[in-house]
Amino acid sequence: MSSTPDTPALTRAGDADASDTAPPSQPCIMLVFGASGDLTKRLLVPALYNLACDGLLSKHFALLGTATGDLTTESFRARMSEDINAFHTRNEFDQEVWDDLVSRFHYLPGAFDDLDVFKALQHKVRQLDQEYQAGGNILFYFATAPRFFGQICDNLHKSGFKDGPGWKRIIVEKPFGTDLSSALKLNAEVLSNWNESQIYRVDHYLGKETVQNLLAFRFSNGMFEPLWNKNYIDNIQFNVSEAVDVQGRGGYYDSSGVLRDMMQNHMFQMLAYLCMEVPVSFEPDAIRNEKAKLLQSVRNYTPEEVARYVVRGQYGPSTDRTQNILKPGYRQEDSVNPNSNTETYAAARFHIDNWRWEGVPIYLRSGKALWKRGTEIIVEFKKAPEVIFRGTPVTSLGANRLIFHIQPYQGIEVQFQAKVPGPRMRLQPVHMRFGYGDAFKASRYTGYEVMIYACSHGDATLFSRGDLVEAAWRIAQPLLDYWATTPADFPNYARNSWGPKAAADLIARDGRRWHEVVNEEVLRKVPLFKDGDMVFLEQVIMALRSKQVDAGEMIIRKGDIGRELYLVARGEVEVLDDDGHVMGVLRDGDIFGEIGVLMCVQRTASVRAKSGCDLFVLDKTDFSRILRDNPHFASAVERVAVERYSLSVSASALASPT
Repeated sequence: MSSTPDTPALTRAGDADASDTAPPSQPCIMLVFGASGDLTKRLLVPALYNLACDGLLSKHFALLGTATGDLTTESFRARMSEDINAFHTRNEFDQEVWDDLVSRFHYLPGAFDDLDVFKALQHKVRQLDQEYQAGGNILFYFATAPRFFGQICDNLHKSGFKDGPGWKRIIVEKPFGTDLSSALKLNAEVLSNWNESQIYRVDHYLGKETVQNLLAFRFSNGMFEPLWNKNYIDNIQFNVSEAVDVQGRGGYYDSSGVLRDMMQNHMFQMLAYLCMEVPVSFEPDAIRNEKAKLLQSVRNYTPEEVARYVVRGQYGPSTDRTQNILKPGYRQEDSVNPNSNTETYAAARFHIDNWRWEGVPIYLRSGKALWKRGTEIIVEFKKAPEVIFRGTPVTSLGANRLIFHIQPYQGIEVQFQAKVPGPRMRLQPVHMRFGYGDAFKASRYTGYEVMIYACSHGDATLFSRGDLVEAAWRIAQPLLDYWATTPADFPNYARNSWGPKAAADLIARDGRRWHEVVNEEVLRKVPLFKDGDMVFLEQVIMALRSKQVDAGEMIIRKGDIGRELYLVARGEVEVLDDDGHVMGVLRDGDIFGEIGVLMCVQRTASVRAKSGCDLFVLDKTDFSRILRDNPHFASAVERVAVERYSLSVSASALASPT
């Protein structure tokens, strides 16, 4: 697997036509409200610097910052010059480009409720417009809390900013409301003096190349669109896993939660891109019309349906082997209510009630303090009929999957069945993978470059329209209402886990399971696999299935015939003797039951979950098939069997499925 930057990029293939080079942004004065905050220094200014480095920022551009902070133009420039060294995303820093850019930064302090401040800003913008020949174009960027949006819009109108030549556009940051009623109120405030065509509601997730590529993939590849419906697709999974916790942002997060922070905006946007109908063109409103139709087709749940189809969770503390707390649970985080019912995890099954997707379950899950960082979309196709393989060694067929890797690995993967070389008809799952780093020369970007650039050209494709925001909140509101009146049994998942077991049960009730993306680093922790080459490990990864168990649940019983190997991804299991006494405890990275994949014999001990556990399971039939395809590794496994388990088993016996 190739590695690529985990920040999005504007990319162009090495052999692309040079005439395809993008023009610079349009001339404008960018007026940033909240210019002394984190968003400006961490994302907006590095994005402007990246555009300047790549020749995509107009020479007729200037920035005027304003905030309550008592800065001057000189001190603002000095602060930004210090911050850019910490937050720029280039491999090398171009001082000459930065010096030119920062010389175009200006600052005026003031409060957002002071009309005199806005009149002073309007006078300064006119001066800058004449100096930089921006043609009267003004880009207002609201890098503030949403409670100020309406007030700023009103004062911009009262102070005469709408007058004069050129375009006037407003970018507002998320969150756009905290629920349906606040979003409707905020829309009314913003649109009281401005037109919808002037409002650009930003979702920086849509600045990621891998998210934008969902549209390009669907509508530029004729081999997939005919299959993109209920006749061929079994289910779709959207996974957004964050390994980090709330990272000191407990005060903000406790009034938000994963539904507001991640699902209602980022994940619903990806859902709309992946499942929308074919637009008549790539014009902004053509795409946004279809996105709105899709979100309006998602079923709005009753309280009973929320209870049935949605799971929420909150992470608890992590402990060492003697139960000492290593890291706090969510309720112990700074600025978090010790009795908080705010969810840090959510999983749901949604239904799209239209002709294309009727009956296809759409699964979404996201959470903090999980076992890995990763965003993937898995499209699982319906299995082919098995009857044609009757009379062959093929006993079952796996599902084909199309996987969009959004971050940190960026690429697209197709998983399918292929015949194993040899005289008999035997199949095994294989994959083909495209990585952005393999095909494109990509520059590290923050994701805001695309948004600023597109807005300057009046391209609203990547921005949410008012009806899109409303449709997304109408999906989320029943969940918020149900949770507000229903007690939560928190915490219900451990740090570094896959989340609450109830999420696994949710999808298991449909006869399905979450698709966990594993890499070779996980397997190399296991003695049985640590010396395997990449081809071997990739085959093992394709064969693993996930399993979650509750504390106290029996996983293996002595005397049963063993046919599986278990890998502990997270948790603790106890090995028991005949009297039920604990002989040993296995933890993260340990394996048990491996004799079951070496020889089909009776289990010599029972194994019980000491805590809630996340396990990977490898069946003997799959393991034997892999060894048949990798005979050189069968000898290595034979040695491990002798050295670790005192088992004398031949390579041919290992490769036998029985």
